[in-house]
Amino acid sequence: MPAFILRRLLSSIAVLFCVVTITVLLSFNMKGGPFDKDKKPPPHVTAALLARYKLNGTTWQRYVSYMSDLLHGDLRVSFRYKDWTVGEVLAQKLPSSIQIGSVAFVIASIGGVLVGSLAAMRRDSLMDLSAMTGALLAVSVPTFVTGPLLIFVFGLWLKWLPIGGWGHWNQVLLPGVCLALPYLAYVARLMRNSLLEVLQSEFMRTARAKGVGEVHALVDHAMKVAILPVITYLGPLAANVLTGSMVVESVFNISGAGTVFVNAIQNRDYFLLVGAVAIYSVLVIFFNLVVDVLYGVLDKRIKLYA
Repeated sequence: MPAFILRRLLSSIAVLFCVVTITVLLSFNMKGGPFDKDKKPPPHVTAALLARYKLNGTTWQRYVSYMSDLLHGDLRVSFRYKDWTVGEVLAQKLPSSIQIGSVAFVIASIGGVLVGSLAAMRRDSLMDLSAMTGALLAVSVPTFVTGPLLIFVFGLWLKWLPIGGWGHWNQVLLPGVCLALPYLAYVARLMRNSLLEVLQSEFMRTARAKGVGEVHALVDHAMKVAILPVITYLGPLAANVLTGSMVVESVFNISGAGTVFVNAIQNRDYFLLVGAVAIYSVLVIFFNLVVDVLYGVLDKRIKLYA
């Protein structure tokens, strides 16, 4: 196991380097520049701005200069947020997105597994039909519709939860649920299909033939195998929800990282864009590593060689 983790960490560094390199080169060759507005500044002003932000020279020179700063921990300064470094912007915006994403991940993973398991154990019953119908609705209805609906029902009508503000635990619930609903539906459907397949497998029939109780067979045998595809999905899901959602943050008026990431592309904020991609890539790599380790723990048939 330690050797496997070490190999994965080394390969992850190479993957992260390639991702950052591609992002930097694509950003530097993006059509238009960060200082191109409705009224283009004079050439000498543009040249001074490019020199200030170390964007003068050839693409290769700009790439080498940026990567050198990045290796020294310098993410440079944002174009959009004047006099703010990229690290300061991300440090301010990411915490709120991580709080919402953590709530969404817990709801989507635990709720999805429970709903999918119950639907599989009561196949073709009213519970199964209701769960899959609800999952279909959750996937089909966009978050900019479910968000205002949640605000109206739980904030304005029932008055159970606040519809604004930030800093208290109950102010995270509504955006967290809104972000979690479509992912909960995906997890529930994936868990149901996987568990149905496992329940019909030969080793489950053998366990029942040996007199193993249904609950014991389900918990100790079926769930460990059926949950593997779900864990595979939960790795990228964790990275996705923890980095924020522009739609959810806009609906609930939250200043998070999702809006920053999208605006970085629209504003051609190269350094903020690269920083955002690097953060997302690190999270994806980390959670994929966690998924691989969990595979080996849950299923002893899997050997962590590669």
